[in-house]
Amino acid sequence: MKKTLPLLILALLFLFGACTAGGPSQSGAVYHKISASEAKSMMEKGDPFILVDVRTPTEYQQQRIEGAVLIPYDEIASRAASELPDKSALILVYCKSGNRSSTAAHTLVGMGYTNVYDMGGIQDWPYDTVSG
Repeated sequence: MKKTLPLLILALLFLFGACTAGGPSQSGAVYHKISASEAKSMMEKGDPFILVDVRTPTEYQQQRIEGAVLIPYDEIASRAASELPDKSALILVYCKSGNRSSTAAHTLVGMGYTNVYDMGGIQDWPYDTVSG
């Protein structure tokens, strides 16, 4: 019994730790995946938000959602603190297809941002865009 008790405790810790994956972090941050239409509704609601494009500068110049701030996904961890100082701000993240936006959104949540929404890729954005 003495040998199985530590194993049982370890198994329970693993089980309960795994149950929180994808849920709230210790800071209360949660990852949210939303559709383009949900993002559009949030943007039109009138509440302040920050729209973050996590693609490359070239992709950003070719086509972007108006008002988006460019922070490439591989620079999120190093630039977020200075460019996104309010960790409770509503942040909408997008890329081309949804892969980089997912990575960036998870990074932000891991850094303690509490209101992050991954809206997927611009290729699924049926609304107006700008270039240049």
